[in-house]
Amino acid sequence: MPHILVIEDDEITAREIALELAAHGISADRVHDGAQGFQRALEPRYDAITLDLMLPGMDGLTLVKQLRERGITTPVLMISALGDVDERVRGLRAGGDDYLTKPFAPDEMAARIEVLLRRHRQEHPAQTKLRVADLELDMISRTARRGARELTLLPTEYRLLEFLMRYPGQVLTRAMIFESVWGLRFDPGTNLIDVHIARLRRKVDGEGDPVLIRTVRGSGYRIG
Repeated sequence: MPHILVIEDDEITAREIALELAAHGISADRVHDGAQGFQRALEPRYDAITLDLMLPGMDGLTLVKQLRERGITTPVLMISALGDVDERVRGLRAGGDDYLTKPFAPDEMAARIEVLLRRHRQEHPAQTKLRVADLELDMISRTARRGARELTLLPTEYRLLEFLMRYPGQVLTRAMIFESVWGLRFDPGTNLIDVHIARLRRKVDGEGDPVLIRTVRGSGYRIG
């Protein structure tokens, strides 16, 4: 089932979007603040985003620009009450993939999302292998190798390594890791991530290997 992030400060509109998407077999998470929406949009769990332009915390244009600057290619349907040509052009040039003016017909919104999903799948076929230096993760066989050495990973370690390898060189916060790997809201008091990272690091970064999994003090972790 496709999974959509709805970034919309009006709760009624956000709920209507989510309900219409559900009727088309598409699940949705709702966020009502631009800054929070930006952090959630960095996660790999979402197949597309609906984005209101007038948001508290961070406006929609800034949000989509920063996503594209970070290399996030998730398709974005921009939604706004501002429907003149100049506004639509600004939205598309900022990095939006499509633009819908309020008020809109819910079924048109869902149809536009379906088109974006199809287009994105065609342009970005699913990866079957991830590589960082001499570390390789095969997502078909669900196996991992570091050079000639095969790694024996527990299911959670595999999911954690996959998440890190999808964003090589990027600092991933504990909150991002916790929500993406465990599917839960981050608890600042837990050391669960640190324990699993330590176990994973012992398997990935063997004796004599260049270090790949790094701790970024005060921020999180990165690989590569």
